[in-house]
Amino acid sequence: MKLMTPNRLLAFADGLLARVWPAGGDRTACWVLSCEPSAEPSARRITRNRLVQWGLQHQAAVADLLVSELMTNALRHSGDKIRFMLAAEDGLLRCEVEHADSSRTRDRVGREHLLLADLACCWGTAHTCEGKVVWFELPAPGLV
Repeated sequence: MKLMTPNRLLAFADGLLARVWPAGGDRTACWVLSCEPSAEPSARRITRNRLVQWGLQHQAAVADLLVSELMTNALRHSGDKIRFMLAAEDGLLRCEVEHADSSRTRDRVGREHLLLADLACCWGTAHTCEGKVVWFELPAPGLV
């Protein structure tokens, strides 16, 4: 799967190789995870660690639940790599999960969509050349 990622600096963070944006890079990071069952707990661990680093631990429980749902869904529908991105800026925490999805079936409303609608301030999906990306944003008060 070819992931659509702009030029980023490589950094070793959270026990995984991360691609970090140079501009505002201290609050934006991207990981490529293997499509294995360990990817879901890894993404949750990464999320908790990053939120503590960024002073957003008050959003950890909600982010943890939503990341778990998105990663589980990506694992169910992808046989390739999963791109996982976190960014915190302008008072928002954003998470994106991108994966290959050859089925191209029509999106159905699942548990993850109901949770996103209830817990995230906004969320969405977009089809990419080889799959799709699902994203959500949570308020991050005090973050500028």
